[in-house]
This record gives sequence, structure tokens and C-alpha cells, in this order.
Amino acid sequence: MHYLYLLIAILCEVAGTSALEASRQFTRLGPSLLVVGGYAAAFYFLSLTLRVVPVGVAYAIWSGMGVVLIALVARIVYGQRLDVPAILGMSLIVAGVAVIRLFSKTGA
Repeated sequence: MHYLYLLIAILCEVAGTSALEASRQFTRLGPSLLVVGGYAAAFYFLSLTLRVVPVGVAYAIWSGMGVVLIALVARIVYGQRLDVPAILGMSLIVAGVAVIRLFSKTGA
């Protein structure tokens, strides 16, 4: 259940961060509310995850997957493109998260 909470935290953070650009420096109410609500929900669900998963492991997965998902959202929604080094770096982040989930006994 704790990794479900972590997944929800990641998705809420991605939603909040995605709305950040649309908020236009918090001058648009709807996207601004999504930013604040997304981050509030993300931190709440991250805190639930921390009941079982050590903070270092949870944060590594949360931030790493958030980076990759934000890059995908930015590509789809805002048309932002990544170069080869950025894609390679994000691939390494995904590999690192996979190593933690598949081989680490910490917070299992």
C-alpha cells in the first residue's frame, strides 16, 4: 500500500508542476490552485509513504520519476523537446529507480 501512496504522490507532484507554467507566475487562478493543491496532496501522500519507506529511498523514487514524467508532460502539452544527453540522463534515472525497486531490501 505504501508504494501506491508513493505513486499518488508522484502523480500529484507532476500535476502541480505541470500547472506551474500554465499559472503564469500565479496570475491565473485555476492553474495556480492546481499547483498548490497538487503539491499539498503530493506531500501528504509522500508523508504516508514515509511510515514504511525510508526518506532517502522514497525521495529518490519520487523525484526521479517526477523528473521523467514532467519531461513527458512538457513534451506532450508544451511541445518541449529534449536532446540526446537529456534523454540519456533520464534513462539513467529510470534505471536507478528500477535498481532500487528490484534489488534493494530497504523499505520493502
